[in-house]
Amino acid sequence: MNALQATNRNFRHAARILGLDSKLEKSLLIPFREIKVECTIPKDDGSLVSYVGFRVQHDNARGPMKGGIRYHPEVDPDEVNALAQLMTWKTAVADIPYGGAKGGIGCNPRELSNSELERLTRVFTQKIHDLIGIHTDVPAPDMGTNAQTMAWILDEYSKFHGHSPAVVTGKPIDLGGSLGREAATGRGVVFATEALLSEHGKQIKNMTFAIQGFGNVGYWASKLIHEKGGKVVAVSDITGAVTNPNGIDIPELYKHKESTGSLVNFQGADGMDANELLVHDCDVLIPCALGGVLNRENAGSVKAKFIVEAANHPTDPEADEILSKKGVVILPDIYANSGGVTVSYFEWVQNIQGFMWDEDKVNNELQRYMTRAFHNIKNMCKTHDCNLRMGAFTLGVNRVARATLLRGWEA
Repeated sequence: MNALQATNRNFRHAARILGLDSKLEKSLLIPFREIKVECTIPKDDGSLVSYVGFRVQHDNARGPMKGGIRYHPEVDPDEVNALAQLMTWKTAVADIPYGGAKGGIGCNPRELSNSELERLTRVFTQKIHDLIGIHTDVPAPDMGTNAQTMAWILDEYSKFHGHSPAVVTGKPIDLGGSLGREAATGRGVVFATEALLSEHGKQIKNMTFAIQGFGNVGYWASKLIHEKGGKVVAVSDITGAVTNPNGIDIPELYKHKESTGSLVNFQGADGMDANELLVHDCDVLIPCALGGVLNRENAGSVKAKFIVEAANHPTDPEADEILSKKGVVILPDIYANSGGVTVSYFEWVQNIQGFMWDEDKVNNELQRYMTRAFHNIKNMCKTHDCNLRMGAFTLGVNRVARATLLRGWEA
């Protein structure tokens, strides 16, 4: 089951629980707008090459649409549709005044020079500039893009509309980016984990964690868990995997990765098969990498008591059922990884006000939003007698449905 099918399934389940009118249900599922553009650029050698760019704007009932732009060879309409829809529910769960969107270009950024990436980004922006905007649709970085990409979009958009720092988030600090944004998704994962463990009478200190992915989210989550006294006993990424039952020194592992480009041969831990990380012996499993990594083949072997979904859609529906029957508590992605979009909202607010916050204020506000959202999800779980995933989906879908009806939608 691909990401779009799984997202639609979760939405429909939530809609049934909420008793939504069938016409409203269908309306909420259909994207507001789908954009597909050709982006032709000259390569450094003078040859021309064309790429297809997408932007799916899913829903704007609660505010401007919001979502990342990814550069990846496998970007396609189905994936972008699924992620745009997830952003609609995610922003509603976080209770920030946004709808959902997602975009991307089907390219391999590693095969493009910096100047080629800049030209591609500017051409893409030229094609969609009249369909995005501060109060319309606010892009952000995603897989294969970064703060520099956002700087190019900001500059190109501003050529048409005047200086508009709030048109994108995840920008460099020097161009109006927010302090704390880089660590925000990983920090939000940690705040979400604290809220979950507290509900079960536990805390991060002395609990054991296995973390799949050591990019931005995995690094910050593992670093902050390490600082709070948690034992990160296994870490993996595309270069390999390491384990230490007494806990890995995360700052040292990061230095090793920076100097060698790989996790392998780290002196403070033993090497392990990366495929074994998901079934490694630990209290909390945090997948921070790709979608669909937990499936019917490996779900039965998972030893963790808690799973915190830092990646988008890491657990397919079949694995969800297997893990639930085993009593594993899953904190769903549309809540667990919402720290990034929450601090993107803070960045947008700062840009509009022209008044920047210090990092402590950003982090304190993020903790407040993440903790409040968890309690709201738990209330929905009690109201509808459902698990955390359906608690989050019913919370998000209900908020969007109410906003849609209040704005005057007629069945």
